[in-house]
Amino acid sequence: MVTDRHGGSSSGDFSSFNLADHVGDDAADVAANRLRLAELIGVPPERMVYMEQIHSPNVTEVTGELLDSLDGGPVEFTDALVTREPGVALVVLTADCVPVLLSDEDAGVVAAVHAGRMGARNGVVPATIAAMTELGAVPARVHALLGAAAAGEDYEVPEEMARNVEDRLPGSRTTTTRGTAGLDIRAGITRQLLGAGITSVDADPRSTISEENFFSYRREGQTGRQASVVWITDV
Repeated sequence: MVTDRHGGSSSGDFSSFNLADHVGDDAADVAANRLRLAELIGVPPERMVYMEQIHSPNVTEVTGELLDSLDGGPVEFTDALVTREPGVALVVLTADCVPVLLSDEDAGVVAAVHAGRMGARNGVVPATIAAMTELGAVPARVHALLGAAAAGEDYEVPEEMARNVEDRLPGSRTTTTRGTAGLDIRAGITRQLLGAGITSVDADPRSTISEENFFSYRREGQTGRQASVVWITDV
């Protein structure tokens, strides 16, 4: 499941379905929004797992033991979660970065990835695929969903930065509608996924920068975060 910015309790810069508790929004409003998200997908709030998200290549397996230790807080120092636990929802929050949801239904393994420019450049997606494989997933069976994010036509960066990211994430260097250097992180990630043997890839082409239905840090500065969620049905 993926959300946009509509249908929540937050106001002002965070209007209205902000799901991040680290951006300056009212804590009660964020709590109400998170409860609503849990109710929408039918997962108990205590089994919704969020990340601290530090733009790293770190991957964390969510086990029953880890879940019990969180006490409602996020998993620290990580940008990807992977689990085999049924009924546990993995949540990635974004406002221009690429949310990547991965699943191998046969193996019962799912993952949620926060793939910002630095995390994607430094290999968070391949690291997540490797972690899924260790849990029994097979790349040829994995389905990938890339959510709305900063699109290449809007994501303007210095030329040196574009070259640096392209060196580590081939396929991401592009040109914006203004004719300047840009980055299409989704394109680079798609190339990584295909190279890893994952051929079932869906990508939302919408740009968070230009689409006002989404929160966008580059467009707004102070803003909220939308969520992308993946879980194994508890049967």
